[in-house]
Amino acid sequence: LEVIEKADKILVFDEGRIVEEGTHEELLAKKGLYHTLYEAQKGGASNEKA
Repeated sequence: LEVIEKADKILVFDEGRIVEEGTHEELLAKKGLYHTLYEAQKGGASNEKA
């Protein structure tokens, strides 16, 4: 995850479609799929769809 966090732009795919894009900070702030997956990976999983 550390490598992804430093990327200039991250694309988030769901079922073959880009559903979110932005920096690590922007995507976390949106609280969308990236946030859900990031929290699950870090151990703070929520009950949202991952």
